[in-house]
Amino acid sequence: MNGQLSAESAPDQIVIDECRIAVDGVSWRFQRAGSGPALLLVHGLLGYSFSWRFAIPALARVATVYAVDLPGAGFSDRPAGRDSSLPTLAQQLLRFMDAGGLASCDLLGTSHGGAVAMMAAATAPIRFPRLILVDPVNPWSARGRMLSVLLSNPVVAPIFGLAAPRLRFVQEHYLRRLYADTRRIRPGTLEGYSQPLRQRGAIDHGIDILRSWNRDLKELESILPRIADIPTLLIWGDRDAAVDPASALRLKAKFRRCDLVMLENVGHLPYEETPEEFNRAVIRFLTA
Repeated sequence: MNGQLSAESAPDQIVIDECRIAVDGVSWRFQRAGSGPALLLVHGLLGYSFSWRFAIPALARVATVYAVDLPGAGFSDRPAGRDSSLPTLAQQLLRFMDAGGLASCDLLGTSHGGAVAMMAAATAPIRFPRLILVDPVNPWSARGRMLSVLLSNPVVAPIFGLAAPRLRFVQEHYLRRLYADTRRIRPGTLEGYSQPLRQRGAIDHGIDILRSWNRDLKELESILPRIADIPTLLIWGDRDAAVDPASALRLKAKFRRCDLVMLENVGHLPYEETPEEFNRAVIRFLTA
């Protein structure tokens, strides 16, 4: 543990611990706050624990929240020669739980992190009493498939990897696309997401994920029956430009006990765009 962060919008001054833990020789950075049942938060592609800055103070009132930076992302280590495929990231998440003494926890994943969450739950369903999936990447959304092929191309990938961290307009365009209403982008958001991208090899993690994207989605579809009985909450923005909202019903049908909350006029990042509404939905599910 390397100190503490105070939650700026929490009236009761919830303290967020800044932590590190070694998992199979790789240093993970994560944030921890609150008390009660464990809740593990998994960010999306090119995100990190910063994504949950408006959620942690609220969720920490009903759970012990763990918000990780996956290996290769945020301020966790970026080991050379890593495998960033969906099954490997799921196994690494389980190993993080082992290292942190978490026998079980509720699991919340967003975007690509939602796919990681589903894969981890399918690998060890007994360890996850409940799932919360936020605009999760899934086999029934075609968005991103062609882009994954393009950006992981051996010619394009090195150029993109060098240019993207240095071009503010590329980062800003990507961020704005994820909001339904760009007026909701709060000060410091772009800077927060850009900060870890300045580190050497930061973009490589995203490119590694894209290389196995389509293959991983096929595997994800095949393992969904293993988690059909886990109580699940789906949260989606109806103007999500990254993962097709129409795929929500196809995914919901794979679960026997699943609620769907479709947020109106909200994009791909509901925990940032309308955090109060998002937090209410999650807390209602966790305390039901």
